[in-house]
Amino acid sequence: MNGLLVLDKPAGITSHDVVSIVRRATGERSVGHLGTLDPMATGVLPLLLGKYTRLAQFFGQAEKQYTGDIRFGFATDTFDAEGTPAAEPQALTQSLDELRVLAQHFHGEMDQMPPVFSAKKINGVPAHKLARAGKEVPVKPARICIHSFELKGLEGDTADFAMHVSAGGYVRSVAHELGQFAGCGAHLSSLRRTQAGAFTLDQAITVDDLKTLNVAEIEARLPHPRTLLPEMPSVTVDEQTAGRIRNGMQVNVPEFSQASLVKVFTGPREMIAIARRIAGTLMQPIVVLA
Repeated sequence: MNGLLVLDKPAGITSHDVVSIVRRATGERSVGHLGTLDPMATGVLPLLLGKYTRLAQFFGQAEKQYTGDIRFGFATDTFDAEGTPAAEPQALTQSLDELRVLAQHFHGEMDQMPPVFSAKKINGVPAHKLARAGKEVPVKPARICIHSFELKGLEGDTADFAMHVSAGGYVRSVAHELGQFAGCGAHLSSLRRTQAGAFTLDQAITVDDLKTLNVAEIEARLPHPRTLLPEMPSVTVDEQTAGRIRNGMQVNVPEFSQASLVKVFTGPREMIAIARRIAGTLMQPIVVLA
């Protein structure tokens, strides 16, 4: 099975667990997720299947949208509800309006320190593995952009929020730092990803549904290949040109002479390559799928 599957990940399982579930449901061994979701988190998790796993490099900068809850009163070592409290509980003294003023700090471009308990690689090793082994985790700040961060309401010590953030941004870090500004500590108590790049919950299949669908029904739920990577135009080529592309040879694609990257098809759904413009109308295939 070749394509992209949008899954609504449930809480309590890892993104790697999801990959195993998808492999069993589809019979496809080549499966890779685009953007890890923590076990506690739910929501949109896109996965590439079969030959489409070769396209992962083009999805790396997808922005994300989330909803969730931040609990004030104490921080944790993981910055979320699965961690160990880092201090004794303290009462939240700010009102919702006062917290909203503090939240204005998290807007636009900024340097963010990722959690030490994260999937970020340190010399090839996930940071969370080093942290759980009691080793020093030399995380470095990353440049991110928070397009919007809105506290919707406050009930007791818990505020619900919505956030739109660039690739590489950690919602847990925002919750932790907001708690520092509030003076009482805070952590992320729930998180749901509502959108990843162009993919939304409306397109997503639940794990329960996935287990009941047959392979043909699953394939019918995959987004159309031409809708993937919408920033790249699609071009359909004849079999002679397709043969040259499959052999890694340069080809002329006159109608897309100004596009830097194009998706190459041989039919309505049969994507065979991603090609890069070399000069003028000359294109070089950089990823060949078939």
